[in-house]
Amino acid sequence: MSDHNQDINVFPNKTATGVAAGKAIETCIVKLQSTQNSVRIIFAAAPSQDSMLAYLTNSNLIDWNKVSAFNMDEYIGLEPDSPALFSSYLNKNLFSKIKVKNKNTINVHNGISKELKRYTDLILEAPIDIVCLGIGENGHIAFNDPPVADFDDSETIKVVQLDHACRVQQVNDGCFDTIQSVPKKAITLTIPTLLTGRYLFCVVNGVNKSNAVKDTLTGPISTSCPASILTTHANCKFYFDKEAYQETLNLQKV
Repeated sequence: MSDHNQDINVFPNKTATGVAAGKAIETCIVKLQSTQNSVRIIFAAAPSQDSMLAYLTNSNLIDWNKVSAFNMDEYIGLEPDSPALFSSYLNKNLFSKIKVKNKNTINVHNGISKELKRYTDLILEAPIDIVCLGIGENGHIAFNDPPVADFDDSETIKVVQLDHACRVQQVNDGCFDTIQSVPKKAITLTIPTLLTGRYLFCVVNGVNKSNAVKDTLTGPISTSCPASILTTHANCKFYFDKEAYQETLNLQKV
């Protein structure tokens, strides 16, 4: 194992993983709200986040009126009302259940260059307090796939071409029926932007992610596994179900 900062928490199943992450995020939000009028949170939109978001939206401790929420990436090329849009996912799993101070989702139908400027300004307005994210089957964070990931990216947000493995994952996750229906382009917050978050909470489930988790925790810090950079962050907590952690565990046993 590498000697990078690693706060690793492993649970028997997806629900338990999400609940544990949800409790930790809730505690973090409540603590920040005791001294701040606004807590700025970036949310991932993926099935891996379901139970964590369910826990948060049922919280009686969080003052959502003090939360400014952002999403981290969005497909280009879907209809504005498509349920596969990440903004649709967050509307369904988060915004329809609680009332936040500010809801900031990426709107690709706004004109791409105009939207990149608008969203850059919103993100840079004040520090990001919390980032809730996952890891892709190819090791991506947000839509920073290995071919486009840049640890020194000068952009805050950018347009990217999606990796084939990333598009396959969207089918595996049940978000699309066929790979042909998965968009080839997206907008994503860049890796340096995600790493500016004071506190990162990374939730990862399922056997399909187990190699990416192993590479993140035990491999070199490299854009071949973009999530490996998370181990350099002073306040990144990892939450895995046992299937996602399986390959790392096997390595530890050798």
